[in-house]
Amino acid sequence: MAFSGWPEEALDFYDGLAADNTKTYWTGHKAAYDEKVLGPMTELTEELAAEFGEPKLFRPYRDVRFSADKTPYKTHIGAVLGGTGYVQLSAEGLAAGAGRWQMSPEQLARYRAAVASDRLGPALEEIVATIEKAGHQVHGHGVLKSAPRGYPADHPRIGLLRNKGLTAWRQWPVEPWLETAAAKDRLISFFRTAVPITSWLTENVGR
Repeated sequence: MAFSGWPEEALDFYDGLAADNTKTYWTGHKAAYDEKVLGPMTELTEELAAEFGEPKLFRPYRDVRFSADKTPYKTHIGAVLGGTGYVQLSAEGLAAGAGRWQMSPEQLARYRAAVASDRLGPALEEIVATIEKAGHQVHGHGVLKSAPRGYPADHPRIGLLRNKGLTAWRQWPVEPWLETAAAKDRLISFFRTAVPITSWLTENVGR
């Protein structure tokens, strides 16, 4: 079947899970999750795969081993596309991200060297400005409180240098279009706008 949006029951499922995050609730509503939540996400990511990369859906179970919060289930469904794109649905609406959430030490060293470069760094600044002008956000992740070792605190791109990850992000609240195929159109527009930042990171940081 072709993706046609998420029905209202998908959001109802997550509203209920937020109120009763237990195995009893999950077991009693598993059919709704499979049909109203997982089914549309599978259809959507399969349709996006040709342009944005192979999808991988995350499991709905939380890793509670090192968390004080022992609720067993995630209150959203998430999927990655091609290793650099991300889609998420929750009771709050639809969200999408693109970029690198985390970098290995080797990748981070290459990222900082590229940001500090007088050729590559300004290009990234322009990319970030263009994405933000389109109405999306660009977030740093694992941001250091001070300059990374080896870089001056007054570097003109110190904000970018302090990041350990970098992503474009967009959050859409619940609106009627979420129940239609227009949800895919919103995601396609976002990911196409974010291509320059994922390309810059791939070229200068590596996979």
